[in-house]
Amino acid sequence: MIHIAHIIIEAKTPLKIGSNESSFFRDAPIQKDWNRLPMILGTSIAGVLRREFSGDIDEIFGNENGSRVILSNALLLDENMRVHETLLLQKSKFLEKFETLPIREHTAITHKGVTRDKSKFDEEVIYRGARFKFSITIEDNQESFEKILDSLYNKTFRLGGGSTKGYGEIEVVDIKIDKFHTKEYIEFQNSLNTILSSNYTPKTHKDYTTYILKLTPDDFFIFGSGFGDSDADMIPVIEDIIVWRDNKPEFEKRELLIPASSIKGAISHRVAYYYNKENKIFADTISTEEFENYKEENNLAVVEIFGHKKEIVDKEELGKKGNILFSDSFKSNYQTKVFDHVAIDRFTGGAIDGALFQEKVVHSDEFEVVLILREDIKYKDIFEKVLKDICNGLLPLGGMTTKGHGVFSGRCYRDGEQI
Repeated sequence: MIHIAHIIIEAKTPLKIGSNESSFFRDAPIQKDWNRLPMILGTSIAGVLRREFSGDIDEIFGNENGSRVILSNALLLDENMRVHETLLLQKSKFLEKFETLPIREHTAITHKGVTRDKSKFDEEVIYRGARFKFSITIEDNQESFEKILDSLYNKTFRLGGGSTKGYGEIEVVDIKIDKFHTKEYIEFQNSLNTILSSNYTPKTHKDYTTYILKLTPDDFFIFGSGFGDSDADMIPVIEDIIVWRDNKPEFEKRELLIPASSIKGAISHRVAYYYNKENKIFADTISTEEFENYKEENNLAVVEIFGHKKEIVDKEELGKKGNILFSDSFKSNYQTKVFDHVAIDRFTGGAIDGALFQEKVVHSDEFEVVLILREDIKYKDIFEKVLKDICNGLLPLGGMTTKGHGVFSGRCYRDGEQI
């Protein structure tokens, strides 16, 4: 008996599906299909499924003998909930929107809060709300087939790169399944647009600790985009998103983005601070060289929670994946205000010629930040102290925090219970 499933997923945060290419305009463009539409390779999905699968991994996903699971590429759904498996001669207005995708600007920040040299880059992302469809096929083993489908519902199931920086969160919209004898399967029209007979309901999924921060800005805040507009030299990050109503997509324009990567950086630095404080590691009591072992990715608490990047040591690839997942947040109701600034000459007390600039900051009502942490993690008490600091206005978020921006007050919930 051959089991087959057609799965529709929706991007709950933007997706970064890298193509391992570069272009004149972008450092990291996304993977696209023959119609120049975003796609997710089946190999990318297989890698995540293999990690999340709770059964005999080598038996099902293969080792030396090959995999028993067949996965298709995940193709973009159009406004009619259909994929395009052949060449498109003309795109609809909805699909044309995917020719120009959102761009994220990034730069690495040191423990001193300044930009690391030569660390600026940009990357394309796929709109939040984009839907994709793919298939999973397996022969005979119904139990493993259902375990694979169940793993799609895990909170930690994320696709593409940057999963620990807020990208890649997906939601299963629909799973249709069917089964065939070999002769029936040969005659089966294996297209993603074919309607299968039955709905699938998940049976089990892994549990993790979910933290939700409900934050309200005391005044203004800004998560900078790296660009300016006609009003200001520094503006917040604004992106379009897709909202589905009755299985019909609509683009919601100019949604305010609260990027998880910015919040992650602030939390990481404060985790290092609390770890060093509890272990009485202070910069004025040890040498500068020794202190290097307790900051950024050398700090034990930071490594345990956030992991560290891959390095090659004695021809061996070393790295550690983090135990926390962030999600980008979007806000539709907000107000902006432009502040004018000018640099002052410290000697004359007058304005420096050509030093006038503007910044556009934001005020809004309450918004949510969601974080998922493994149950058995160490230093959870330190992590929760940091979340309380954010809610008490002791840890500003975003840019221009030395000017009074980015101070929040709010509440923190662990699995629905306030802490």
